[in-house]
Amino acid sequence: MRIKKGLSKHKKHNKIHKLTKGYRMTKGNLVKVSKEAILHAGQYSYNGRKKKKNNFRQLWIMRISASLSESNISYSQFQKLQKDNNILLNRKVLAYFATEDKEIFNTIINSVKNKDA
Repeated sequence: MRIKKGLSKHKKHNKIHKLTKGYRMTKGNLVKVSKEAILHAGQYSYNGRKKKKNNFRQLWIMRISASLSESNISYSQFQKLQKDNNILLNRKVLAYFATEDKEIFNTIINSVKNKDA
């Protein structure tokens, strides 16, 4: 007696169709194409999660650099002075201070400059 896969196969197909709902052309309808589309989408999302970290780092650096330009100091000089004076603040925190709390950021800049002189 042979076993037919009707019900289990339909469940698998429905699961795939739920994942690819809204995809363009046949990627949302045909099972074979949908499986491949799911694999690619997974790879794109994985790469996107890695790229997101790089994008935020760039954003923080731009914000810090923009605030430093008012003080006539470059970003690279600031990072060097900060490292030499053992001020361990990461870019995320510095960018927050640069945009939200100028007073604290200016005190950080002054402390870095004063220790250098």
